[in-house]
Amino acid sequence: MKLYIQSASAISPQHTFGDVPLLAETIVYDMPRLAAIEPDYRPFLDPKLSRRMSRVIKMGVAAARDCLQQAGLVLPDAIITGTAYGCVEDTNVFLTRIIEQEEEMLPPTAFIQSTHNTVAAQIALMLQCHAYNNTFVHKTFSFESALMDAAMLFTEQEASTILVGGIDEITDANYTIFNRFDTYKKGAFTSTDLYQSNTPGTIAGEGAAFFVLTNEPSAKNIAGLDAFQTFYKPIDIQQAIVDFLTAQSVQLSAIDLIISGKNGDAETDKPLDQLENGLFKNNRITHYKHLCGEYPTASSFALWMATNVVKNGSFINDNAPVKKVLICTHYQNKYWSLMLVSAC
Repeated sequence: MKLYIQSASAISPQHTFGDVPLLAETIVYDMPRLAAIEPDYRPFLDPKLSRRMSRVIKMGVAAARDCLQQAGLVLPDAIITGTAYGCVEDTNVFLTRIIEQEEEMLPPTAFIQSTHNTVAAQIALMLQCHAYNNTFVHKTFSFESALMDAAMLFTEQEASTILVGGIDEITDANYTIFNRFDTYKKGAFTSTDLYQSNTPGTIAGEGAAFFVLTNEPSAKNIAGLDAFQTFYKPIDIQQAIVDFLTAQSVQLSAIDLIISGKNGDAETDKPLDQLENGLFKNNRITHYKHLCGEYPTASSFALWMATNVVKNGSFINDNAPVKKVLICTHYQNKYWSLMLVSAC
């Protein structure tokens, strides 16, 4: 089923939130950890509520409300989110207090807000939305699972507009834990040189991206999500891509831009290097993880990027027309995802 995107909003380590040109000025990082640029939350959150919210909740709620405002929508028919880590900061606070206070007199707020569905729940509470509300915690397929759930709701005619988002954060604690396993880069480098480093590890990232989806053609739609598919440890990813495009009756030559999910890790980037030098050698290719960093739901940032590219009709600083985009990304060479985005 083809889905249509009516609006898209993202908070990321780049200037992506609000009415700003698409990645006109990218920020170059010289550290292996990219932090989201948080906006002024006052237009979206009551200051009294905001003080009790962790960063990831504020990012998710602000991106969701901005997305709804762009679409001119008061209440969606469903709210669906995907996250792998959930509210890590609140979880860390609660677990630390258990130890420090010897399991006595524990404030409940951090525990209540530590669950993975907190962001979706907070959005619903603020909107007074009593409709379908679901959160998927399927590792790196969390965002794609949210998209799949939305597609099924449309198929069952249970909704006409759905708010879908992907959210994950990086904290000091989980950055330290992942770094113990050499997940991130060591030594001096810049994010623009990420793909030429030829060294182990990647860069940590975080962000929140939300979309208002519908299954009906409309002048309000800014992009179409023609198809998407996930693959776990595919034996032959090249054949999987060919089959995916064949099922959509799309020739590779019709793809104006490919957004590749390389993350700078010399080992896990090998399959994408092979695709870029082989199957995709005649296509225009760009990357996105030097902009947002690597995190399980980073594919939501890629979809935000593709949506805005086809909405504008061209890529950054390039007048060549772009009407069809293929997102080809993976996480640790295990969780592969394809998304086909087209202009409306």
